[in-house]
Amino acid sequence: MIDTERRRLLKIAGTLILGSMLPIIPCSASSPGRSASAAGAGRWGMVIDPRKCPAGCRDCIDACHAVHNVPHIAGPGNEIRWIRQVPFQNAFPDQGHPYLDAGRRDVPVLALCNHCENPPCVRVCPTKATFRRSDGIVVMDYHRCIGCRFCIAACPYGSRSMNFRDPRPFIRTVNPDYPTRTRGVVEKCNFCEERLAKGMPPACVEACGKRGALLFGDMTDPSSEIRRLMKDRPTIRRRPELGTDPHVFYIVS
Repeated sequence: MIDTERRRLLKIAGTLILGSMLPIIPCSASSPGRSASAAGAGRWGMVIDPRKCPAGCRDCIDACHAVHNVPHIAGPGNEIRWIRQVPFQNAFPDQGHPYLDAGRRDVPVLALCNHCENPPCVRVCPTKATFRRSDGIVVMDYHRCIGCRFCIAACPYGSRSMNFRDPRPFIRTVNPDYPTRTRGVVEKCNFCEERLAKGMPPACVEACGKRGALLFGDMTDPSSEIRRLMKDRPTIRRRPELGTDPHVFYIVS
């Protein structure tokens, strides 16, 4: 029994070592991710205004999941989510206190991949299946993911999901413009990099429309709308003390 377990662990270790030695190769057309920085942005980022999110509204979530063929699998441990709503105190456990305004505590906030400047998920991936582009977007090559889940363990934001089951039977309507995944593959928000390459906004931002709860833009452009908003409104980020430098910002007043 011990020898069998030892052989299994050695096999896994060998696979990880081999994967880390593989060269980086371009994705096929069925797996977007390694395209050049879209629209020449220096650094993409997002600002979220939780108070502009109507109670019970799921427009941005449904749009994101429809565009990216995210399966609808019920039950804890199997659910796949690129963007979700969480209680304020869950999203900002280090920025809550007993005297926090009740209105702020009761308003859920959107949570998604933070596309960190220093993403820990990238550092731990043995096959380079997840990587950071020059414009700051952290994306995935699904073909290279071996399902080791190191990235899930490293992400402090719970932004990644693992396909423990074949997700394809659970996709309501398949979008042929984006690849479906397979069992054993990790996935997450990609800031709609495939839409940015076509000059289109992220699906969640487009779905939010005139409500203006979501704003996306180039953080390095002082004249951009996102920079002007951040100049006028105070924002916070999720767990910045970890040194990940997240690029999703939340308006707090």
